[in-house]
Amino acid sequence: MSKNTKVVGHDAVRIDMEEKITGAALYTDDLPFGPNLLHMSVLASPHAHAEILKIDTSEAEKLPGVMAVATGKDYPQKYGLYLQDKSILPVDRVRYVGEQVAVVIARTKEIADEGCKLIKVDYKVLEPILDVRDAMKEDAVLIHPDLGDYQVIPWINPQPGTNISHVRKIRKGDVEKGFEEADFILEDEYHVPHVVHACIETHISVARYDYTKRFTMWNSTQSPHTQRHIMANALGIPHKDIRIIAPYVGGGFGGKAGISMEALTVACQKVPGYPVKLRWSRKEEFLNSSQRQELRATVKMGVKKNGKITALRHIMHWDVGASAEYGNNVVNATGFSATGPYFVPNVSIDSVGVYTNHPPCAAYRGFGYSEFHFGIESHMDRIAKAIGIDPVEFRRINAIKTDDEVAYKCHMNPSGMLECIDKVAEAIEWGKEEVSDDPDIVIAKGFASAWKAPAMPPNAGSSVFIKFSEDGSINVLVSGMEIGQGLHTAVAKFASEILTVPLDKIRVELPDTDRNPYEWQTVASHETWELGNATIRAARDARDKIFDVVSRAFHLEKESLYLEDGKVKDDLDPDFSLPFEDFVITGIQTEFNTWVGGPIMGIGSFIPEFTNAMVDPDTGMGGHPNVHYTVGAGAVKIELNKKTGVVRVVKMAEGFDCGKAINPDLVKDQIVGGFIQGLGTALYEVCIFDDKGKMLNTNFTDYKIPTILEMPDEMIPVIVEVPQPDGPFGARGMSEHTMIPVMPAVANAIANAIGLRIKDIPLTAEKVALRPLQKDFVPEK
Repeated sequence: MSKNTKVVGHDAVRIDMEEKITGAALYTDDLPFGPNLLHMSVLASPHAHAEILKIDTSEAEKLPGVMAVATGKDYPQKYGLYLQDKSILPVDRVRYVGEQVAVVIARTKEIADEGCKLIKVDYKVLEPILDVRDAMKEDAVLIHPDLGDYQVIPWINPQPGTNISHVRKIRKGDVEKGFEEADFILEDEYHVPHVVHACIETHISVARYDYTKRFTMWNSTQSPHTQRHIMANALGIPHKDIRIIAPYVGGGFGGKAGISMEALTVACQKVPGYPVKLRWSRKEEFLNSSQRQELRATVKMGVKKNGKITALRHIMHWDVGASAEYGNNVVNATGFSATGPYFVPNVSIDSVGVYTNHPPCAAYRGFGYSEFHFGIESHMDRIAKAIGIDPVEFRRINAIKTDDEVAYKCHMNPSGMLECIDKVAEAIEWGKEEVSDDPDIVIAKGFASAWKAPAMPPNAGSSVFIKFSEDGSINVLVSGMEIGQGLHTAVAKFASEILTVPLDKIRVELPDTDRNPYEWQTVASHETWELGNATIRAARDARDKIFDVVSRAFHLEKESLYLEDGKVKDDLDPDFSLPFEDFVITGIQTEFNTWVGGPIMGIGSFIPEFTNAMVDPDTGMGGHPNVHYTVGAGAVKIELNKKTGVVRVVKMAEGFDCGKAINPDLVKDQIVGGFIQGLGTALYEVCIFDDKGKMLNTNFTDYKIPTILEMPDEMIPVIVEVPQPDGPFGARGMSEHTMIPVMPAVANAIANAIGLRIKDIPLTAEKVALRPLQKDFVPEK
């Protein structure tokens, strides 16, 4: 409970709760488009790597009910936010199974599907490259031979003539000297596979091209303005002629960031005036939407006997799939932060993006931090045991603190790292040993720390409009997406705190690029911080305008005016009380029967003006690529069945320093939700491909995610609040972070249970049961 604020820091019901739990909330597929709605189907490539020799669409075009067919000859443009390596429709080559080769628009979905079956494509099949180590060989076939010709933003470094899409290097101190100073060195490899976002709502887009040459799109998206920008650039269309409306979204987790299938709906140009719907089936969602990148990491760490880390070499090879476009920013962001939340004096990091013929990869909750933390946090436990220091204490010794240098030599923001470690250790009862009554069950605990910075360009901007209505209520216009995280409730609270308008008189409007102001994207867990700052500025702007008009009308000093309960009051006159509804639209009548004021509107915007992404490519030094870090820790208690290998997490505790919990209940929900998603990637989730690059488990029967049966019996979310100086009321983002410590914490618990160190995610029952039976198995002590 906050002592200094009335709304911020106090629990409140989400402002969208009633709309969503009653089913009143409309998602893109719920919107009515009338009897003229057409449907689009996609012909997908059956090959992971092949040249397109010929496409014959003539039979499809003759099919009654087919309105249009499009191929790469119609839309050869490439597009992308960071690197323009994605084809709207490929012209001469396909690069993964499922890549869209042609689209058919028809009166019904069934006719569109039938039309796709009539399209004939002649391919010359090429050998797919499915492993980053094969892709990096000198004689490897180039997946993007024209990489050197692609447009790219300045801080991404593709390597033309190779399959390397980006390299981010960090060189701090003298890493070889650091290893010489170490009393103990451990080097090993870790592997984290591709997984999918598994959103309940699959990707969907409805587009209409009217006779004024204007596109209107209704998309399930995290990025309406960025989608507009990418479409405008790719097609050479003025931004004003593309309008993107974003209804509620049924799950994003990064999978609906940037742009993907929405680009295909540009084919609605061929049927002007008709709305055209494209919606992925669940199978198409697995095959055609972006996945989380696979990581093969080599970690070498040196430490002194007293537990101090002296040096770290961390090499990360990321399988970005057939398109590195958005995924390159994952490669970039993790390169800056792959020390984990520790002070390390000597650092060498190579973060390398590598093309393969797997599906394109991009943002996924945690933005690569979950993946590299698996190796770092597994290493922390192994080293702690080797030098005889408790793993939690080992983390305390090396935990990064306020003003410590991070890997790129900028200084750490205010940090509650130690408090997070201590509170989580206390919550999980670290050090307390427990024994099961069942001789087949082993009870053990595992611990991991975590950190993450928002991964965003230095000029990512947010803006907000606040407008009053006659009754003193307000509409807040933003383009930040409500994707389940409670952003719009946080925005309403910021406005309420400044303007003293109660939450039930505030409506936060869903994005529409024609109506709402600019927002870069709803990604990177930066919105509470950045959009929150813009909202506060907009509210203060409205407040200043209120004070100005009241001061002029009543001849009062502005400095003595203040807001309370939706009224203007005066420190110098206790009897003065002017409700908003008396003047915020009509203005105030003066003693001369004239009027001052008029409709009140507040405008606010924000970008982090201190950031700089232009660093030395050989060292990573010289810039300020990250705005700040959010730190935390997580721990689990497991029950492991030695006979079956089944691991059940029975208790979890996670704590994060969010600077300021705007709505504490929602922060706790974020922690629980992130843990559960992390539990799936730790124990079950993996994309399985055959030797030709075809994904085999494209449904929720074969691709396992946690159900209610896998939930821990006890979940303890912990909130730590060390204020962020430039945060709205001290807040910083913490949404993605909550799944980061889960994989290593569970792996460490398994190692503590039976001495089995698994270095290859997921931590399946088969691995746990069978590995100890092998002759060469040596338990970790």
